[in-house]
Amino acid sequence: MDFISILSIFVLACFVGYYVVWSVTPALHTPLMAVTNAISSVIIVGALIAAAAGAQADGGQTAKWLGLVGVVLASVNIFGGFAVTERMLAMYKKKERK
Repeated sequence: MDFISILSIFVLACFVGYYVVWSVTPALHTPLMAVTNAISSVIIVGALIAAAAGAQADGGQTAKWLGLVGVVLASVNIFGGFAVTERMLAMYKKKERK
């Protein structure tokens, strides 16, 4: 595939993702965050594979560093997703009365 095809698919995916996320009702945000965390965990596995393949290849320092960046960014996304999910679930808990 040429660059224009890949770029157009990326732009269309951004538009679809934007409209899907903003049209979700608030009750479904917590399950949506759980799915996002699962996808990010798959990204971490792929980034680890890319980093390992880069370490074994001749002159594969670029793949190694990109794999590291992928692991770091996906980890931030996972931990942030869990923090947001925990905060949203806390909103539905009954408050203690004194």
